[in-house]
Amino acid sequence: MRVATLAGETDFDGWRVGARALRLAGVPPVEAAFRVGGSGPGLFDDGLPPAPPDAGFHTPRAFVDLAQSVILHRSEDRFDLLYRLLWRLQVEPDLIRVVTDVDVADAMERAKNVSRASHKMKAFVRFRRIDAADGERWGAWFEPAHRVLERTAPFFTRRFPNMIWTILTPDGTASWDGDALAFGPPATRDMAPGEDEVEDFWKTYYASTFNPARLKLKTMQGEMPKRYWQNLPEAALIRELTAQSSTRTETMVAAPASEPNLRLTKTLSRINRDHAFDQGFVPSSLEELGQAVQTCRRCPLWRDATQGVCGSGAKQSRLMIVGEQPGDQEDLAGRPFVGPAGQVLNDALVEAGIDREDAFVTNAVKHFKHEPRGKRRIHRTPLVSEISACRWWLDAERRLVRPKVIVTLGATAALGVLNRKITVAQARGQVLAQPDGARIVTTVHPSYLLRLPEEAARSAERRRFVEDLSRARALI
Repeated sequence: MRVATLAGETDFDGWRVGARALRLAGVPPVEAAFRVGGSGPGLFDDGLPPAPPDAGFHTPRAFVDLAQSVILHRSEDRFDLLYRLLWRLQVEPDLIRVVTDVDVADAMERAKNVSRASHKMKAFVRFRRIDAADGERWGAWFEPAHRVLERTAPFFTRRFPNMIWTILTPDGTASWDGDALAFGPPATRDMAPGEDEVEDFWKTYYASTFNPARLKLKTMQGEMPKRYWQNLPEAALIRELTAQSSTRTETMVAAPASEPNLRLTKTLSRINRDHAFDQGFVPSSLEELGQAVQTCRRCPLWRDATQGVCGSGAKQSRLMIVGEQPGDQEDLAGRPFVGPAGQVLNDALVEAGIDREDAFVTNAVKHFKHEPRGKRRIHRTPLVSEISACRWWLDAERRLVRPKVIVTLGATAALGVLNRKITVAQARGQVLAQPDGARIVTTVHPSYLLRLPEEAARSAERRRFVEDLSRARALI
């Protein structure tokens, strides 16, 4: 048995060197092993064989990206799985594209789990204040499902650049001093700070925003699994809030409608009078744009919509994703892609290696166009005139966000961005350059995948959808 020794559980560079040496020497997967330093070789184990002179081989970039994610998985056989794929790639160069292959599917599923663990870490880390002698510091304890600390920690440096913080995990610690990010040894839960006074304010805020009428326990636990509750101050309130949800819902329904906010009404009227119809009005920020769209009367869609829905995400992103229009749930929430189509998009983004929080997601039309059918509001496709009227808002978002790549989801989005009709089936796979330097990638809308009745067709189209998103990611 030939053994490659790694410096740590996430030592990708060490695995890469060892796997390359084993592959060049022709060591088959059944005779190769990878051990983390300190575990020691077995009685009959040998070290790495010498590499043949002038030997080499090519490895697809897609495999390298996949391996960098899979190596963060907590499974014991991840090194062996990756070496088995590497071994096969030399005779099957297109193997990574065969998503139905058992090994490829296994690796992609593990990579997806790692990406999900990174997303959960971003969502569920809660910092607590520490009053230190040298100033205010913040600390947090978190137990990620996989070893994603080093991959995810840079996100917190961007989110909290002015805080001095430390994240403690069983795998290691990440510390930010305002200038540099440093990693340290594993920690235990007792090393984390206890409750602070900020949590009382946070619990009060959380309880005040809890909407019992929209409570869906299964959905909540799917997005916020119980394993993370111990890290969340607000989790202590969940049992009581859910128990009271029925009573609070009845009270809300019985209560009379509240009076309109006169101050807000006057403010919106002023924006409408002074800016919204003024051709010289140029919003200076996305926040100002979001306020002004509420007074938009450029087309009749505002009459039946709850509110105008502008984009959300990174304020200056290299990637903009444009859909058609808000749906029923987006119209109520005031945010794009939060319904079923949004979930399809989120899953595909994860598989394509794109963090939605790093992108700017919006729609070509800002108001929900629909028709009543019983108690439901059924989506209707916007007219060309409505898309044209709303292009002013989309262009303003593009000017403020300044994306390098724009993904259009469906024909309506493509018309809104390009100002001309195209056929998605014909334009798909092409990269269209724009005068402002942006490049356009056209694909289908996620709702199209939901409407496909056959599982085989749905799976095939979903793979193409992920490939389109991956193509956009490669252009960034």
